[in-house]
Amino acid sequence: MKRSYLDWNATAPLRPEAKAAMVDAMELVGNPSSVHAEGRAAKGLIERARSQVAEALGAQAADIVFTSGATEAAALALAGRGLAGSGVEHDAVGAWVEDSLSVDTDGRVQVTAPECSTLQLANSETGVIQDLPQGLAVSDMTQAFGKIPVAFDWSGCDMALISAHKLGGPKGIGALVLRRGLDVSSRILGGGQEMGRRSGTENLIGIAGFAAAAVAAQRDLEAGAWEKTEKLRNILEKALASSIKEIIFVGKSARRLPNTSCIVVPGWRGETQVMQMDLAGFAISAGSACSSGKVRASRVLRAMGYDETAASCAIRVSIGPDTTEDEVLRFAESWSKQYRKMKARAG
Repeated sequence: MKRSYLDWNATAPLRPEAKAAMVDAMELVGNPSSVHAEGRAAKGLIERARSQVAEALGAQAADIVFTSGATEAAALALAGRGLAGSGVEHDAVGAWVEDSLSVDTDGRVQVTAPECSTLQLANSETGVIQDLPQGLAVSDMTQAFGKIPVAFDWSGCDMALISAHKLGGPKGIGALVLRRGLDVSSRILGGGQEMGRRSGTENLIGIAGFAAAAVAAQRDLEAGAWEKTEKLRNILEKALASSIKEIIFVGKSARRLPNTSCIVVPGWRGETQVMQMDLAGFAISAGSACSSGKVRASRVLRAMGYDETAASCAIRVSIGPDTTEDEVLRFAESWSKQYRKMKARAG
């Protein structure tokens, strides 16, 4: 069976540029903290990578702190601060903030005190893009980075969270980005790596892959790859809507990421759809992938005002520049077929 991967928001396929950079980094034997030639070579790779990630993000190299991923970056930025957040934030952020910001039915968040708040740039489940207020304390830019134009230095944020595997880099590497003049206290004590902000021997291979992926992602963005992806997403939604009257596209009235469709059909549970489409050869999800494999009612949709039943019937289809029109049309046909079977069984 030919499979189609339609779960790019969970993790994007590893880019060949990232894989090649990682293989090259494996040849470097030195510890980046060592002062001999081998150590300096490893350190040089990290600093070049830091500059490349910063340039792609529109930030300053000295303000990039490499971490094990956006989850660790969130802990580093948010722990103990008591910032305000909302129910549409990723769990990695939601674990550290007070759920006090209001969310409308399109998934847009109202921020009243930016300097005391955190706000994601784009939602992983619905694709809804937020307007970031000036002076915002922290923004999770993980899903937006590489898919839409992002410039940290112009965002007005104090801190941002990013991750490599969402833009075609390896898993297990990300970064916290700081506005010039700000600092954080390391939560991992030890050798004082990453300018004293995050101790532990740097993940040289992951950092190399992250940088290569960031460069390639920026190139593809500038070349219009995601504009083509948005056209495919719209073709998919049109094909689904033409065959199913009850379908709801969550957040469609708001500005969304170009690749994301959050779909609700009342009465058809998301976990059932995921399993049925997996058997049919399509990888999709029923929300965020970061819940230890659990499928449950979407907390994001509940925050947007959907009831428990509707939130349990949501799926996410997230495509990428490598997705083809044939794949989205085959998905629409297969999904619609399963829907008709479900309706027939229901009587």
